[in-house]
Amino acid sequence: MTGWREQRARRLPAHVVVYFVIAMAIFRDGYEEVLRKLVGGLRFLGNWRDDWVVPTTGAVSQARERLGEAPMRELFDRIAVPLARAGTSGGWLRSWRLVAIDGVQIDVPDTPANLGEFGKYRDGTRRPFPQVRVIGLGESGTHAVVAARIGTIYDGERELAKDLLPAVEADMLVLADRGFFSFELWQQYMVTGAALLWRVSATIKLEATEALADGSYLSVISSKRTRGSSYQIPLSAVADPRDATHIPVRVIEYTVTGHGAQTSEVLRLVTTILDPTAASALELAAAYQQRWEYELSLREIETQLLESGHGLRSKKPALVRQEIWGLLIAHYAIRALMVEAADTAGLDPDRLSFLRTLNVIRRQVVNQAGFSPRDDQPGEDRRLH
Repeated sequence: MTGWREQRARRLPAHVVVYFVIAMAIFRDGYEEVLRKLVGGLRFLGNWRDDWVVPTTGAVSQARERLGEAPMRELFDRIAVPLARAGTSGGWLRSWRLVAIDGVQIDVPDTPANLGEFGKYRDGTRRPFPQVRVIGLGESGTHAVVAARIGTIYDGERELAKDLLPAVEADMLVLADRGFFSFELWQQYMVTGAALLWRVSATIKLEATEALADGSYLSVISSKRTRGSSYQIPLSAVADPRDATHIPVRVIEYTVTGHGAQTSEVLRLVTTILDPTAASALELAAAYQQRWEYELSLREIETQLLESGHGLRSKKPALVRQEIWGLLIAHYAIRALMVEAADTAGLDPDRLSFLRTLNVIRRQVVNQAGFSPRDDQPGEDRRLH
């Protein structure tokens, strides 16, 4: 898969270490206990030696270092594909697949290596640990993360979001919060052929060029380099959006009222969908709300797989990144199972509990480990080992 091959047989072969890294996201126990649960399940399947001895924590760490990050990243890139099917609730706006860009920061152990690689905030307003920044592209309807990039606190969200472009497809409607908007990033995402619906700051000047019947209006966004200048290259004059200095957008503005009507906030969205008959302002406003479904995906990783208040456990940067790919693989597998279950029952995947599904998986692995992998003979009782 990555050109990496083991040179000799080991107690912890590479494929088992891959399983182990994923299992670290499912179980929050120490290394040795995670291995016991994992190997118990493999014994149940009949493909593990009964005389195998659980390696020490140090041996497991060495095995993880031998494996490295690349196989886990490649595995995620291969398996993480969109899950929403036609009719999946919250998954579509007309023919567009709803996806969102967002990020999360996760604590890592405060070791010299992690501090030097990832950095930490020193203003006293954030958690006192080094943190890793993860930016992902996820499906709103299924919560499945389908692409991700790992960076440091010094890497801007927009810079990391550029690396998600290969995963963006032309049938998608990409949602993003105002922190991601820039003229240059908008240009780059337009190249993919996907439709865009991003929130923008109220400080951006957007003059109406045409009022539309649904309450939205047309405007133009421009490159900072040409603002105040007569030099303009409209989008209609070029084949590649990256060559344009001025790009038409449609603007949707609406007010969201907080609980008890005590607070309210004006949301301002811009979109590449210029024709109201293709998607009305009301439809687009409703679609943007699905962006928060993807935020829930990141919270599932941050507070349920990792548990609230707990970060990663890896003490070296390469292993931090390896552990994150394991987290993403585990989360995707759980979400894929939930989508399959919801489709079978004709339910919205949002109605299923992520935490309950996670607990079912944990019990299933442990219960499998408790039964003999050998076929029972007629008349024999099945015994717990």
